Amino acid sequence: MHQVQQKILNFADKINLKRDGLRQIGRLIDEPHPFKISYHLNKLEKEGFIKIDKENGTIKKLKNNGTPKGLFLAIPVLGSANCGDANIIAKEHLEGYIKVSKKIVEASGDLIAIKASGNSMNKAAINKQNIEDGDYVIVNTNKQPQQNDYVLAIIDNCANIKKLSLDSKNKIISLVSESTENHPIIFIHETDKFLINGVVQYVIKKPIAN
Repeated sequence: MHQVQQKILNFADKINLKRDGLRQIGRLIDEPHPFKISYHLNKLEKEGFIKIDKENGTIKKLKNNGTPKGLFLAIPVLGSANCGDANIIAKEHLEGYIKVSKKIVEASGDLIAIKASGNSMNKAAINKQNIEDGDYVIVNTNKQPQQNDYVLAIIDNCANIKKLSLDSKNKIISLVSESTENHPIIFIHETDKFLINGVVQYVIKKPIAN
């Protein structure tokens, strides 16, 4: 279980969503990003560890043996991410789930789905797939990003998908587009406030209209 989920379970009896809000819960468990709190709350409820009472905001712990079932993964969709300039606001709530065969996506790590907007990554190569407008990008939020990984980055509360380039000598992190179009590189100093929320592992192509 992810450490954020374990911390939430440890404090579940003391949490009231309506009273506290995501940021206050984050302060309680030492996790500053509301986006992550929302994701892990929904993950715990989906997997049967907690039940959230939407009316009064209380959380109840449930018994769960953690045994995986079925041939499909239900991956939570947490909004959209831009594949151009960072101008799509990172949402803090669950939009729904997509069901994906375990033969397509391996059940490893904490996976989220993000819908791609724009074409600035249409020359990327992720398991021989590029990223085009309307595709679902599957992100592993547990994986530590490395040089040249494709990542989901949150900058000024805006979400975008880019290729990661690290310049440790000059303390610069670059987020690079790979596109048939011309998109500027985003340059970040390593001390700037930003979040790399995970590493892109799969691309689910949008259906081709006949």
